[in-house]
Amino acid sequence: MALGPTPSSAAADDWWTPTARPTPDSQINVTGEPFTGTNAAGEVRGFVDAHDHLFANEAFGGRLICGKTFSEAGIADALKDCPEHYPDGSLAVFDFITKGGDGRHDPVGWPTFKDWPAHDSLTHQQNYYAWVERAWRGGQRVLVNDLVTNGVICSVYFFKDRSCDEMTSIRLQAKLTYDLQAYVDKMYGGTGKGWFRIVTDSAQAREVIKQGKLAVILGVETSEPFGCKQVLDIAQCSKADIDAGLDELYALGVRSMFLCHKFDNALCGVRFDEGALGTAINVGQFLSTGTFWKTEKCTGPQHDNPINGASASEAEEELPAGVQVPSYTGDAQCNTRGLTDLGEYAVRGMMKRKMMLEIDHMSVKAVGRALDIFEADSYPGVLSSHSWMDLNWTERVYGLGGFVAQYMHGSEGFVAEANRTKALRDKYDVGYGYGTDMNGVGGWPGPRGADAPNKVTYPFRSVDGGSVIDRQTTGERTWDLNTDGAAHYGLVPDWIEDIRLVGGQDVVNDLFRGAESYLDTWGATEKHQAGVNLANGAAATASSAEWNPFTSYAPSRAVDGTRDTRWASGWSDDQSLRIDLGSTHLVGRVTLDWERAYGKSYRIELSTDGANWQTAWSTTSGDGGLDTALFTGTPARYVRIHGLERGTGWGYSLYEVGVHSS
Repeated sequence: MALGPTPSSAAADDWWTPTARPTPDSQINVTGEPFTGTNAAGEVRGFVDAHDHLFANEAFGGRLICGKTFSEAGIADALKDCPEHYPDGSLAVFDFITKGGDGRHDPVGWPTFKDWPAHDSLTHQQNYYAWVERAWRGGQRVLVNDLVTNGVICSVYFFKDRSCDEMTSIRLQAKLTYDLQAYVDKMYGGTGKGWFRIVTDSAQAREVIKQGKLAVILGVETSEPFGCKQVLDIAQCSKADIDAGLDELYALGVRSMFLCHKFDNALCGVRFDEGALGTAINVGQFLSTGTFWKTEKCTGPQHDNPINGASASEAEEELPAGVQVPSYTGDAQCNTRGLTDLGEYAVRGMMKRKMMLEIDHMSVKAVGRALDIFEADSYPGVLSSHSWMDLNWTERVYGLGGFVAQYMHGSEGFVAEANRTKALRDKYDVGYGYGTDMNGVGGWPGPRGADAPNKVTYPFRSVDGGSVIDRQTTGERTWDLNTDGAAHYGLVPDWIEDIRLVGGQDVVNDLFRGAESYLDTWGATEKHQAGVNLANGAAATASSAEWNPFTSYAPSRAVDGTRDTRWASGWSDDQSLRIDLGSTHLVGRVTLDWERAYGKSYRIELSTDGANWQTAWSTTSGDGGLDTALFTGTPARYVRIHGLERGTGWGYSLYEVGVHSS
């Protein structure tokens, strides 16, 4: 009876207060009506958390993150520790692998919460539903719930109560997200009445936010999506597996995802972790794939995280006898592995389904190729949700129409990075987001201290001014951001207030525009139409074609619509490929998908009659890959790629050439 729903004492018109909240339960400690509607320009308002893990407790074998987001049996059942953590945390193995120390702690959650949740505890539930509710009441209007797991971490972790199959966990977490929606709805009187609303398109999200509720979007962050692991560099999945996997995820409601996470897989190489955690992940990489990370010198300003001087880790005990984690040189910070052919197939498959690609955790080589593909097709669906890409990519993401959020760093660090990219946000007229990564084993802002300058003073008003926010209490524990740090999700509004006090109103204003900008990216992705490739199937001639008795490298191979064939010239400079579009068109964009034999210096030339040519675009610093030449739209029937200087000892070779009007 004590755990059953009880009537609320709130007035009947307080739509934001449930009529039947379970008791006992956490307090919310926010008063006032949540804002509704849109601004004068018709834009939604509110904050966006672009990266959270509501149900990570169901991942990694079910015993890495302790406690539940909600429980029909009540808060005492939801917020309790893993069995092996009793009586003193001695067996909290993952705690001392990631945090150091001996892992000992008071395992009791409800109602005392002596030692957890805490900003530096990586193994305890931070996303209890009522804490998420407090963040919503404080102004958050978008939450991306990334369904997360890692089969290798599950397999090597000492405690588990279920299978390590990644897709099984993803399906369960998706189901539980819908179950949580129903759980909240029940408090408000029935289906569709609660504040927690799962959405599957941007129009739904806008309507939910207009009503003042929280739009919840499903994403996926796993290491081996669709079973696409690789063993000794051999892919363990096929294109059919990728198509079936993408179709299943889309049907579950997933609209954004990572292609690789922590370990290299059959789709792409990863951006490394550092220190002891990086060593542990590299051990997992070996156990999963049979190979350790491999590095090379970077060719551009972007680089992956350094892994030189690998730190010792308890995880090394899992390696076979005689096998050691290699050492790495400091001047080689890039993963040798980029986007594979299967990875490119997956990227293009996401584009067909109008899904958004998360580029955090991808190696710079993989990100560079993915952005090339998106730029070649003007595809806006790119996200960086928690500061795990090289930040030098930021303008390319904004230029595509993508969205960027920063990890939930401490207020000083968050403000510094926000200020560094402020000019870019102004240039592209976009808002900003944060990625809390709660339950994501990352660590969160620590306390600045009771005597810190510009500390949070309780109670304070929400950013919109319509609500009053006091210290958060659950059971016998009351948290104060100044002395506890960001211990759980309910302290997100307190952290935003800390940012305002440390960095000023401008940073918070950009954050308050975050929901609108995220939905702009999503909406543009949904509306994207692949441009007509005027070159597809067109007549093509060339100055030369490499001869091979088994394979044709004829000019027509560069305009046949497949990357399985290519045109290749003779092995000398001053070569050209000419494409006849059949009639005059306005030409403003040409894409070149180079094979390893690329052009270092070349021109894009246009003509209406095939005799008189004008240069529309040129470069002397080509580096291969996928090039996109943008220029003022010009009438042309003929397009010529004129190679002046080769980038290799071979000739010029193109998988495909695309010609577009815009």
